[in-house]
Amino acid sequence: MSSAAQLANDIPISMISADLAVGRKRLGSVWNGVIPGIVLVAMITGMAFSAHNVSGFALFSPMIFAVVAGLIYSNVLGTPAHAKAGIAFSQKRLLRFAIVLLGFQLTLGQVVSIGAGGVGIVALTLGATFVFTITLGRLIGVDAKLAQLIAAGTSICGASAIVATNIVTDARDEDVTYAVASITLFGTVAMLGFPLLAPVLGLDQHAFGLWAGASIHEVAQVIGAGFQNGAQSGEIATVAKLTRVALLAPMVIALGLMARRKSNGDRPSDQSGARPPMPWFVAAFIAVVALNSLVAVPAEVKSAMAFATTIMLTMGLAAMGLQANISQLRSRGLRPLALASCAFLFIGCFSLMLVKFA
Repeated sequence: MSSAAQLANDIPISMISADLAVGRKRLGSVWNGVIPGIVLVAMITGMAFSAHNVSGFALFSPMIFAVVAGLIYSNVLGTPAHAKAGIAFSQKRLLRFAIVLLGFQLTLGQVVSIGAGGVGIVALTLGATFVFTITLGRLIGVDAKLAQLIAAGTSICGASAIVATNIVTDARDEDVTYAVASITLFGTVAMLGFPLLAPVLGLDQHAFGLWAGASIHEVAQVIGAGFQNGAQSGEIATVAKLTRVALLAPMVIALGLMARRKSNGDRPSDQSGARPPMPWFVAAFIAVVALNSLVAVPAEVKSAMAFATTIMLTMGLAAMGLQANISQLRSRGLRPLALASCAFLFIGCFSLMLVKFA
């Protein structure tokens, strides 16, 4: 008899059965813990992409369809208890990876291409809009965390900025849903309306592209508005918008430092040593931008990363919709919507002033 056969005979059957039982238990815990929620989120994501491909709806991002579909599902049918772990995984882990992959859409060379003046306009508009929105939110009584989400979505890059900011602010899911809906509404208004204003305001293709990139909320909305006014306008608008995306990292870092300072200030002195961690995805995002700037990443890889980013962002927002409560959304009232509208008007007028007179 061979040594292998002898060894097999020496292993008790009970030990093999115990190992198999442990394996089945682990697989069962994974299935019961994460997979059902991911499957549900993936189904809603697929529906969102299908709706996006329907004629007449292509102007809207799959992300807004996903959050609305998740919201309807959870409030009509109810979210299954056994799916909650997978929903939480989609909402947190996938969103962080999506923000990191956004770095493949930007290089430092693109930022330089719009010139120091263009970068200055983008940065000044972002900072002024964020401060304006936070200040106005405080004055009219909007919850501070919701005001931060609206400020980030308006000043930086729409839904992507909202979910990235929420990793630091830790607002309620209903606040995230409200902010995404508001930003999508006014971003769509800007996408459709700004190109009509270009001849009225006397903006050439360069000026309009800079204005659109510095003021419109979502990347897709900027591209849609920019190319309506010509190829040069569309290219400049896209680069200006991606420059705003690059500023997502320092903005989230600043918010994290503010949250840490407030946390230390509110905590008893004997607990001051514990500090909330800075989000790792910010450093990873910066590293990916640097890699994309230094290494010639194939266009096919960039395209695949962009698609993966959109899928993960859509899954994350579907998960948020699944955990949002319509009654709690209604309880926010119209003040946050008024705040989003004022922020939209401010960023449009402020950036236009800089483009015209800077």
